[in-house]
Amino acid sequence: MRIGFIGLGTMGASMALNIRARGFDVVVHDLRREAAAPHLQAGCDWSDSIEQLARGCDLVFTSLPGPKEVEAIALGDKGLLASMRAGTAWFDLSTGSPTLARRLHAAFAPKGISVFDAPVSGGPLGAKSGKLALWVGGDKALFDRYKPVLDAIGDQVFHIGAIGAGSVAKLVHNCAGYTIQTVLAEVFTLGVKAGVDPLSLWLAVRQGAFGRQRVFDRLPEQFLPQYFDPPSFTLRLAHKDVTLATELARELDVPMRLAGLAHADLTEALNRGWGALDSRIPMMLQVERAGVDTKVPREVLEPAVASAMAADAAAAAATAR
Repeated sequence: MRIGFIGLGTMGASMALNIRARGFDVVVHDLRREAAAPHLQAGCDWSDSIEQLARGCDLVFTSLPGPKEVEAIALGDKGLLASMRAGTAWFDLSTGSPTLARRLHAAFAPKGISVFDAPVSGGPLGAKSGKLALWVGGDKALFDRYKPVLDAIGDQVFHIGAIGAGSVAKLVHNCAGYTIQTVLAEVFTLGVKAGVDPLSLWLAVRQGAFGRQRVFDRLPEQFLPQYFDPPSFTLRLAHKDVTLATELARELDVPMRLAGLAHADLTEALNRGWGALDSRIPMMLQVERAGVDTKVPREVLEPAVASAMAADAAAAAATAR
C-alpha cells in the first residue's frame, strides 16, 4: 500500500515521519520542498504535485491549516477529487468543519473514493511522540482496514461515527478547553486579587475534588445517566459557594463574566425547586435549551466507563515500564 501525505507543517511533518517509521511506503508533498528534507532522508518519496501524489497512492492523508485549504486541495483543479482512483481513501487530519466533511464525502462517493474526517489532538509534542488521539468519522469497516496505519500516527484512535463525527468531537473538545481556560483565568485573578500567592493557590486547588479528576471523566457520574438523586453535593450548597465567590469578585472589582453566567444557571435551577438535588442538575437546563437527549442508559454507560478506565490504567502501566 502506497501512502500519500500532504502538508508537512508543525503536526503533519511528525505524523508523516511516524507512518514511515512503521515501515509504510510514503510519498509526501508540501508547498515548500525543503520541509520534506527529513522525510526524504527517512526514505519517503517526494511528489511535485497533488495530482501526481493522488494518482499514485492507495491512501492519502492531509494535515492542513483549516477548511479553506482542505476544500481547495480536495476540489481544486487537479486536486484530490480529480486525481484519486476508485477504491482509494482519504483521511483529513485537519481540524475542520463537519459540514464540509459531509459535503466532500458526498462529492467523492460517486467516484468510489472513501472520505474520513480524522482530526487529531495532542499538539506538536504528541505528534512527534505518537501520543495523539484521532477522532475518525466515516465507514467503520474501512476504518478497521486502515487502522494499522492510523495506529502509526496516534496511540488513541477512535471511530466516532458517520462522516463529520470526528470533526464534531474535535470542536467539542477544543471549545470546552478554551472556555474552561477563560474560567480559570477569571477565578485565578479573583484568588490573587484577594491576596493569595498565585503559586500557592495553584498548588492548593489542583488537589481539590475538581483538580484531581480529568474534566470529561466527570460526565458519567451524573450528567450522562441523568442521575442527580441522591446528591454528591447539593445544588443549594453549590449556589451558596458561587454566590460567595461572585460577591467577593464584586467587592474586589474583578470581572467574572462566565462565572456570572454559571451563577445565573444555578439560580434558575434553584428556583425550579432542585435545591436538594446534585449540584450538576443545572446542566439539564442546557439540555432543554438545545432540545436534545444526552442520556446514556446506565447498563450501557457503566461497561463503557469500566473499559475506558481499564484502558487508561493499562496505558499508564505501559508508560511506567
